[in-house]
Amino acid sequence: MRATLRWAHSDLRTHRGEALFLVLATAGIVASLLLATALFGYATNPWQRVFTQARGAHVWLHTDRAADTGELAALDGVQDVAGPYPTASATVAVRGTRASVELRGTFEVPEVGRPLITAGHWLDADEPDGVVLESRLARALLAQPGDTLTLPGTPRTLTVLGIADSPERRYRPGEQPGLVWAPPAAVSEPGGQVIGLRLTDPGETDYAVQRAVTVLGAGAIGQVSTWEQARAEAQGDNRLLGQVLGLFGLGALLAAGLAVHGAIGTRIRGHLRDISVLKAIGFTPGQVTRVFLLQHLAYALLGAVAAAGLTQALGSRVPGRLGDAVGVWQGLPGHTVALFAVPACAVLFIGATTGLAAWRAGRVPPVPLPRPAAAQGGGLSGAARAVLGVRVRVPGRGDRGAGEPGVRTATVSGTPAPAKAGAPGPGDAGLSGSGGSDGPGTGEIDVPSHARAPGSHGAGTGRRGAAGEQAPGTRRLELRVPPALVLGWHRAFARRPRSFAAVARLTLPLLLIVVAMSAWTTIDRFHDHPERIGLPTALTVRAETGPGDRGTRALLERDPEVAAAYPGVEVAALVPGQTATIALRGLGTREDPYPYALAEGRRAHGPDEAVAGQGLLDLLEVEVGDWVRMTVGDQPQVLHIVGRSIEPENAGRVISTSLDTLRENDPRLEPTLHQLRLRAGADPDEVAGRLAEAGHGRLDVHAVANPADGLSPLRGVVLGLIAVLALVGLIELLTAIGGTVRESERDLLALKAIGLSPRQITGITVTATGCTALAAVLLAAVLGLPLAHWLIDAQGASSGIGAGIAQAPSPVLLVLVGAAAVLGAAALAAVPAARAARRRLADTLSAVA
Repeated sequence: MRATLRWAHSDLRTHRGEALFLVLATAGIVASLLLATALFGYATNPWQRVFTQARGAHVWLHTDRAADTGELAALDGVQDVAGPYPTASATVAVRGTRASVELRGTFEVPEVGRPLITAGHWLDADEPDGVVLESRLARALLAQPGDTLTLPGTPRTLTVLGIADSPERRYRPGEQPGLVWAPPAAVSEPGGQVIGLRLTDPGETDYAVQRAVTVLGAGAIGQVSTWEQARAEAQGDNRLLGQVLGLFGLGALLAAGLAVHGAIGTRIRGHLRDISVLKAIGFTPGQVTRVFLLQHLAYALLGAVAAAGLTQALGSRVPGRLGDAVGVWQGLPGHTVALFAVPACAVLFIGATTGLAAWRAGRVPPVPLPRPAAAQGGGLSGAARAVLGVRVRVPGRGDRGAGEPGVRTATVSGTPAPAKAGAPGPGDAGLSGSGGSDGPGTGEIDVPSHARAPGSHGAGTGRRGAAGEQAPGTRRLELRVPPALVLGWHRAFARRPRSFAAVARLTLPLLLIVVAMSAWTTIDRFHDHPERIGLPTALTVRAETGPGDRGTRALLERDPEVAAAYPGVEVAALVPGQTATIALRGLGTREDPYPYALAEGRRAHGPDEAVAGQGLLDLLEVEVGDWVRMTVGDQPQVLHIVGRSIEPENAGRVISTSLDTLRENDPRLEPTLHQLRLRAGADPDEVAGRLAEAGHGRLDVHAVANPADGLSPLRGVVLGLIAVLALVGLIELLTAIGGTVRESERDLLALKAIGLSPRQITGITVTATGCTALAAVLLAAVLGLPLAHWLIDAQGASSGIGAGIAQAPSPVLLVLVGAAAVLGAAALAAVPAARAARRRLADTLSAVA
């Protein structure tokens, strides 16, 4: 054991940089996996905790006032019922901030869907105008208990008594109204009612909705929302961040394992004599294997423990969503298990990948086998020898020779030509061929002529005369390619299995970096060009009272920074089978169509034509070109889907047509909103302020939510992942450089003997490293771009937005990153290569021996 520790300590002193990089890479990988676990827990557990404590309803049905909901409690699978509660739509304002809300009348604390008070208290009979706000709505309004809410257009006011968490769908400006619990007297003119169903089996949600719609009648249903929709909205972008961290963390873990495997294999080849000495002094194969295995397990364990400690101690102090996620995750029941399990699994994986290489070290024989005299990769190819300066005999026009008629000679002067007939020159050293024969001599290659005139004559055998003069009919080709480039290329790819393995290990982290760059570019596209991802408008305007559609539209278009105002309406529609509701939108007119972002098909121009989001196509299991039927109240609506639009709203469960198409089915339909497209460079906040002031309180103006706003923390995540992957790539690069330098030691004497200078010998190693890095960069670009496109589009399709949102990095950026990788690899290889090329003759002889 003492000898083992001494050898491990000596090896650590020799390879300090490599050990440091292994520790840092492992720490980064484990940290990313722990953060991914925290984000997954943060995305799922808070909503699940609220749903469990509140005994949340699995289905909420919004119906008209006349619907008889008494029979719903007797349906099979219904465990309990909440309500019915009277509801009314309203707009509230506080300190200049407005929000659309749903007033829900109740005095008693509901048994199902019970609000969890986080501030203030529940409704009080002594305060008839007191209300309780849902927490998300309260944050949007910056409201606290004791604040007074106004209802624009009316003299009424409401007093905030409390703030509560709810497992129902969250408030989203312009899309989902906020929830306000109020006394029944405060809901004086209810527009409908809502009832919640708690099921015995949540998996039967669709069946329960279908039964409820059958009992109440399709015409009585206004909207249906389920617990699955509420959970998906609550998880939001946190789940996406967790998926990105988890995917890249696992990819980086695989790359690190392969890099460690390659590092051990390279070091074994460089320490064959040391291992043989260990065997000779009594080390067993098992002991040798354990030396390498335990040494790298110690590096991995140190990095994993450091990552776990830093995440536990400082993770909650990270600003933004990551810090919040870690803080919540640390309070969850499974936190301690995950904190130990994730690092342990990472260490075990690295140990498994290094076990095979360590086992090979144990199989090294006690007596070193003699190395083969020739490289296993074979000699130089004909093209390589030609570039190095060998003579090429090219058939063509010239004097006919005695050996082969019609042969002319071209001498490529990469190296000095021989001065005497039959005397080998320095360019012919170690190459096949022999002088004195009529066939290709030393370094000669036959190349067919492509333009030979009839009756042409050769130049004899094509050799130089005794005086070294060029024979008649020959031509000298000046191709001065440095020998270091050709020999470096040969060294990089001569040992094909080993060379391909090194390229593959370096390709993996570079490929993941290309995917990360694609994710970054896609987020930039969301920010810079929202019209390409289904957000051509920046503001949504709803008019409460006023001069009607024409007057409102004229008021909006008078603003100098409003390019277009599209009137529209959005209603809830029951899908076929009556298991869910979707959003049916009519935006724009046939004369002024709404500019949808299409990923498939064409725009809706004719009657009954529409475009749909990916979430709706998946829900109804239809494709572009199909006809779909839906129900809006008692009115059926049949539409022909002619295109797929990119829909970031409502999980893609949206079908859109023109306002004219909806009016053909219901001539009394009037626009309820306007979507505003602003001119380039306009500030949405300033335009919204001017419009609200011009509307004298009659206009409810909201900015259109951009999904990229919630993805801002992903930029920091991507940067951190690129840094971790760069560390892994650096480890593999150092391994490749070390292997190339060690394998060049036995060729050092031969290269010096044929006249190469230390600078040229250094260039061979630098070229070999650069060629390996260049091959990895090209392979990473070829494989990484399609992989990134597929992964991003798959995520878009699963979220309902739809495929077609992926954006590849610019060619200039890819070229810059690739050039930086290749030049960095060459620069890293320059110092050890120069040191090896200037070794003393005695050291070189010892290495060769």
